[in-house]
Amino acid sequence: MHRNKRFQCSGRVNAISLIGVSPLALFRYDSPVTRGVTFPPAYRGPLRRREDGSAAHVEIESDFSLTNFSALGLAQPLLQALADEGYDAPTPIQAQAIPGVIAGRDLLGIAQTGTGKTAAFALPLLHRLSSMGGRATRNSCRVLVLSPTRELASQICESFRAYGRHLPLTSTVAFGGVPINRQIRALQRGVDVLVATPGRLLDLTRQRALDLSHVQMLVLDEADQMLDMGFIQPIRQIVQQMPAVRQNLFFSATMPKDIATLAGELLRDPVRVEVAPVASTVDRVSQRVILVDSADKRSLLRDLLNNLDYDRTLVFARTKHGADKIARNLASDGIAAEAIHGNKSQGQRERTLAAFRNGRLRVLIATDIAARGIDVDGVSHVINHDLPNVPESYVHRIGRTARAGASGEAISFCNAEERAYLRTIEKLIQQKLPSEDRRRGGEPEIVAPVKRKPRQGGRPAQAAKGNRFGQGAPGKASKGSSRPQRRERAAAPQGRAA
Repeated sequence: MHRNKRFQCSGRVNAISLIGVSPLALFRYDSPVTRGVTFPPAYRGPLRRREDGSAAHVEIESDFSLTNFSALGLAQPLLQALADEGYDAPTPIQAQAIPGVIAGRDLLGIAQTGTGKTAAFALPLLHRLSSMGGRATRNSCRVLVLSPTRELASQICESFRAYGRHLPLTSTVAFGGVPINRQIRALQRGVDVLVATPGRLLDLTRQRALDLSHVQMLVLDEADQMLDMGFIQPIRQIVQQMPAVRQNLFFSATMPKDIATLAGELLRDPVRVEVAPVASTVDRVSQRVILVDSADKRSLLRDLLNNLDYDRTLVFARTKHGADKIARNLASDGIAAEAIHGNKSQGQRERTLAAFRNGRLRVLIATDIAARGIDVDGVSHVINHDLPNVPESYVHRIGRTARAGASGEAISFCNAEERAYLRTIEKLIQQKLPSEDRRRGGEPEIVAPVKRKPRQGGRPAQAAKGNRFGQGAPGKASKGSSRPQRRERAAAPQGRAA
């Protein structure tokens, strides 16, 4: 639309949205946010200065379309690593975010899972580290990435290592559930990139194994899940230990008010990149709901797995105990399945995920710990055995399928108690999900109790003798009270108590 046209702009921009023009061209070459940044020759337009030395307009003529990584101005070693990985075209969030991050701007990225967020911040940060030179001091890091879960932290660190394989940069990961001594040793010489969960990071700082006063770039990934997991205060404690002048990148799939407040505290004049509506579901995911009685969920799941044509299926349970129970039931029904949740050791979780990734395990039972950031290709089906009580979690769960341009199917079981959860999910995603009724009529839908007005009149309650609080004896109604007596004993069957 804008190709082969001449644009004029000066100073800073609040968004990157022009198609056909490199977003790097929108920044002044002498601007503080671009100082030290190497611009590819293809982006250099005529630079004019006024006599007083103030900023001049930059006029760019370009027929560039951001359809390849080389157009984003990344260093050659990064382009080589991308070629090694088989990546040739950036996703929308990568095309919009990378130039602003290279230019040193703060970034607010709102994108659903599976859109390539990790590369959107890993690639430009590696580019900046290589351009700036230098190395980390002892017991410190230059880039800090905060992640809510161990699995996501491991995945992010692996991405940094893959993209930076041709650069002389170091990276490590720190999370709980494993001995801390190895992580302390890894930090002794300093690292360029540290990916960590908030709890373990605070453990390292309390033991003086990590000094955060040298952090130059901070990334908060999956910020809304950190809010759900109660990490907001630890994040504030971590930020207080960092230098005030730093680059901040903030990524979240949804933007509730508390997250917007936190973003306002951390970010300074950020570039805002939003590639999908807040709480949207992936268009390529076919969604449906099966209304079912609680007692029939086990047989329904068994029948689906026996009849579906699936590659890998991710089944979500609401609780850790529920995930283990589902895995045991499937095993007794002759279907190989494993569960992954917070009570599993790190070794167990890594082995289970590795088996699921390489196809040796085709059914994985998970709690919401696996709903964010676990990049497993080829998940053809997501089954919500239990609907989440947090509606945003539904979006993140079904985002595990239909990744990298593929299609997928999400099937949700819904019993009587979960009908309210279904309504809040449909309200959030703004669509009515197609449903199939397989109930046998054994469970009536749960409705809110009707509040009854108190009866007028009646004698006031009298205090029982010996009770200075004016209340009757436990388990008995006061004499003359208008409250009906409970009759558990009368309703219980005769004989021995259960």
